[in-house]
Amino acid sequence: MRTVKNILDSKQKPFNIIGPNALVIDALHMLNTVNLSYLIVMDGDEYKGIFSERDYSRNVILKGKTSRTTTVEDAMTHDVPIVSESDSVEHCINMINQHKTRYLLAYDDADEKLEGVITIHDLLREVLNNKDAFGSSVEELIDNDESGIY
Repeated sequence: MRTVKNILDSKQKPFNIIGPNALVIDALHMLNTVNLSYLIVMDGDEYKGIFSERDYSRNVILKGKTSRTTTVEDAMTHDVPIVSESDSVEHCINMINQHKTRYLLAYDDADEKLEGVITIHDLLREVLNNKDAFGSSVEELIDNDESGIY
């Protein structure tokens, strides 16, 4: 079965990184430029969180804040579930379902360094490319109720 490492090897190294003190307006411009739905929030080499389009809508707009004065740190998601490079794709699907999230942080098994982000889209690509290998995991992912997903 394919693993987190297999997925990461097929993706670019993370380049969608922003600092926690950046303004949300700058994060939105970066999201537009990199054409992704999330940014990895890092303070130097230290992971801080994920900033996504959903964070913007829920933690800025709906709370009456402005993107020109709110920092990424004030709007980002802090508690993203973690997987290791040796974890299976099926384990990731279960984590996505269990935690009702769209993102998983992937850490190196040896030095516990952040290697990248596994997205729900990465997992869907894996399922579509390997339909026969997944069985009921596919149905769980498809039947997942998106209420509460960040």
